[in-house]
Amino acid sequence: MIRAGSLPPSARQQGIRVLSQHPQSRAILAMVLLNSFAVPLMLSAANVALPTMGDNLAMTAVAMSWVPMAFLMASTMFVLIFGRLSDRVGRKRIFLIGSAAVIVSSVLTSLAPSGELLLAARFLQGVSAAALNATQMAIVSSAFPANQRGRYIGLVTASIYIGLSAGPLLGGLVVDHISWRASFLVHLPLVVAVLGLGLFYVHDEWRGEADARFDVPGALGWIASIGLFCLAISRLPAWDSFAWLAASAVTVTLFLHHARRSPHPLWDVNLFFTNRTFTLSAASALIMYSATYANVVLMSLYLQSVKGMSASQAGMIMMVQPLTMAIGSPIMGRLSDRLEPRWLASAGMALTACGLFVLATLHPDSSTTRVVIALLFTGGGFALFSSPNVNAIMGSVERRHYGSASAAVATTRMVGQLNSMVLVALVVSLIVGNTVINEDSIPQLSRAIDVCFAIAGLVCLPGIAFSLARGRLHRQ
Repeated sequence: MIRAGSLPPSARQQGIRVLSQHPQSRAILAMVLLNSFAVPLMLSAANVALPTMGDNLAMTAVAMSWVPMAFLMASTMFVLIFGRLSDRVGRKRIFLIGSAAVIVSSVLTSLAPSGELLLAARFLQGVSAAALNATQMAIVSSAFPANQRGRYIGLVTASIYIGLSAGPLLGGLVVDHISWRASFLVHLPLVVAVLGLGLFYVHDEWRGEADARFDVPGALGWIASIGLFCLAISRLPAWDSFAWLAASAVTVTLFLHHARRSPHPLWDVNLFFTNRTFTLSAASALIMYSATYANVVLMSLYLQSVKGMSASQAGMIMMVQPLTMAIGSPIMGRLSDRLEPRWLASAGMALTACGLFVLATLHPDSSTTRVVIALLFTGGGFALFSSPNVNAIMGSVERRHYGSASAAVATTRMVGQLNSMVLVALVVSLIVGNTVINEDSIPQLSRAIDVCFAIAGLVCLPGIAFSLARGRLHRQ
């Protein structure tokens, strides 16, 4: 069995191996697929529990919106750091450390006795997940040949959406029949299996620039930028929130200035200035996730708080969108190996926008059929977009940049997801206010949900233009 230490340094660092014919390839693929199923399962199961969780811990509407937002803030802060570290110390090593940390942080989250401690534990969960999100695409891109990359990215993407599909149903069942706390534990057997596969069956390791210095100033600047931005959002509409936003803008500017001049930056932002396909593909992903990530949270609130469904009933309906993504993603991934990814991705974003505009017209008496049709549109559109867009990003860079590119994929996704939740937190704060959800506030909550979906649909429109403008992909 081939081990990393038996290869020349250049091959070991750049991961130039065709593992589709290697005995370890199945173990590698199983490890990544199980992880890509388990983490979304963890996220979507917890989202279904939000209304029950809020009632049990007496959390306000704004505090409830911070349950997913705390996770995303932490993941966004640390995904670049783990992506860079994985290039130096090994992508599998960081991946397995993240798996172990997810187990510990999930147990802590399930035991949280108050809303404040729950948010702190969710932050730790987000840090743990960042290590996984920063490395899984890099492992796939390193372990399998370029002409099969789209196929395997499609499988990983499908696994993510299967996890998102199963989460609402499993989460709803455990909330209704056990406890909302159990929704933070349903993924643990899978994560334990991932850890076992990585420790005992995957012996290879992949690195990028192993001798490069770690960019400490860049890491601190990035963490400060995201932290200040989230602090500003949490203070809106108070006057001092604008001062924090200005401080965040300054730290982002300083981070970019440093990154462009550092010989070993945390994030090689020069790719954005020299690689048109990479830049516009990443921008498209940022916009798509900004528009769509909050769907699951908004639908959970709409179906349970506005329409009065049980968690199990809501979970059955919510799984329509990710299930559609899971079915379509492998097909689109494989198709993107043969067709130009920009056409598939652009059509997907347009279809998603149509679904979001339909969701923006929902009211308390809207039929379930209307909801399901809208979710089929958004899910089908995302399946068209996601795998081809990732294939375009990973195919536009050299192998030595796979770690950074994988981190860029994860970062744009997480910044987009964070933007999406920021939108929800802001709109809910302005329309509903910092109050506990009750019968009197249902009309305001319903209006806030409609406004969020309408803004999300409008956000997709410039994304379509970016996606079309990226040009023809010249695969590396």
